[in-house]
Amino acid sequence: MSAHLLLVEDNRAFVENLREIFEDLGHAVRSVGTCAGAREAARGWLQVALVDVKLPDGDGTALATQLKADNPDCEVILLTGHASVESAAAAVRAGVWAYLVKPCAVPDLLATLDKAVRHVHSQQEKRELTRRAQVAEKLAAVGTLTAGLSHEIRNPLNAAVLQLSVLERRLLKLGEAQQGPLLEPLTLVRDELRRLEHIVQDFLQFARPLQLAVKPTALGPLLDRVVAFIIADAERRQVTLEADTADATTIAGDADQLRQVFMNLLLNAFDAVREGGRVRLSCEAGPDAVAVHVDDDGAGVPEEHTGRIFEPFFTTKSKGSGLGLPITHAIVSQHGGSLTVTRGPLGGARFTVSLPRTTAGA
Repeated sequence: MSAHLLLVEDNRAFVENLREIFEDLGHAVRSVGTCAGAREAARGWLQVALVDVKLPDGDGTALATQLKADNPDCEVILLTGHASVESAAAAVRAGVWAYLVKPCAVPDLLATLDKAVRHVHSQQEKRELTRRAQVAEKLAAVGTLTAGLSHEIRNPLNAAVLQLSVLERRLLKLGEAQQGPLLEPLTLVRDELRRLEHIVQDFLQFARPLQLAVKPTALGPLLDRVVAFIIADAERRQVTLEADTADATTIAGDADQLRQVFMNLLLNAFDAVREGGRVRLSCEAGPDAVAVHVDDDGAGVPEEHTGRIFEPFFTTKSKGSGLGLPITHAIVSQHGGSLTVTRGPLGGARFTVSLPRTTAGA
């Protein structure tokens, strides 16, 4: 079981020996020699820290308290060459995982580290289960709310759209000089009503997902049609859209729903890049699944948001329902696939849709 490890030690030879051992075991390792450097290197990343008690700019025991305050899920193992009753008591008060005396046997150190890593992962899994339960409650509330309000919203919305159309026809009968100042606000109202209709549709789709019409679907042609449909939008925004669908294969899926998935991801990528930016659609076929990547060269998804962007109503945009990515995630999950986000090769976000391939004869 791997983890993010931070070595806080000013003995370079000792650090290099530990780094080699830990990296061979699959851990991601950072090392610093000061208290100030440790807090900066650990922020938002740390899972387990191994900290020397005596550091050039401070006390390792005090640092342990600070690291745990900055990174609530982490555990700290203190290392000291001069153990005492007082320092051991201070370590207990700091809430460290273990207190080891240097030089310590490598098997003992690895056993202590393994227990700390397992504890950290266990706590994170519990927190994730709690988060999922909260999301499930939120989804149930959305379903109840949607069932009760969709009728109430759509009836006056449809009436408003109808009356707006009547008003527009009457305005068009006036002279051009009179039409100008009246048509502009009318167009604005129509656009806002259309946006409200899209929000209502998002609520309905998220609360009551459509049944999939699954059949063998050639993914390459499907992606090519999405690109052909959306290329004009890319040109209007002055975004370079690249597509490589050579590795696309046949999957079992609902073509209409999957088109919505890739349309949503590409439009999100367009929103994420500046004028003159790049968006790339590519495929990677494996023995059991095919991965479709949507990469951009924008700012990427902040680390603190990666765990929440698929939650309903979470959005960093000034406009929108916060349901686009959750709907996309739900459709992919219905297909037995997965949707993930990472830092991509273009420097921005990489959204990856992984879908199971069809078996021979399916």
